[in-house]
Amino acid sequence: MLFPASTLTLLRRAPFAMVRRIGGDFMEGSQRFPAINLWQFEDSATITAELPGVEAGDIDISVKDDLLAFSGERRSEEVDDKARWHRRERAWGKFSRAVRVPFNVDPDRTEARMNNGVLEVTVHRREEDKPQRIQVQAA
Repeated sequence: MLFPASTLTLLRRAPFAMVRRIGGDFMEGSQRFPAINLWQFEDSATITAELPGVEAGDIDISVKDDLLAFSGERRSEEVDDKARWHRRERAWGKFSRAVRVPFNVDPDRTEARMNNGVLEVTVHRREEDKPQRIQVQAA
């Protein structure tokens, strides 16, 4: 595979720059918490977020126009001060995510539920934003 000279110069100065450039979205997405999925139906969309160890009461959700935002806190385990950590990989602390949905949301018809550490939020399209069918009349 051939690369332009400018790319080779960049590789000499920062050998992992190309990996970051190629993997940009993939690498960034793997570091975000919580991981989310979003899928759309004709008049609604559903967003799920993996939130193990987070209580439903510790999550705040808001919607405005086409933006759904949620935040909360995952608390750390309470461990005796005399305990010695051997591995500590699970993150804790405050988190927040915002995601744009493909239409303006009706906040009065937004539903959220938590099941087995997965938050599921269903948002519905505003009536005035739904596509209107126009009847064509013969002249």
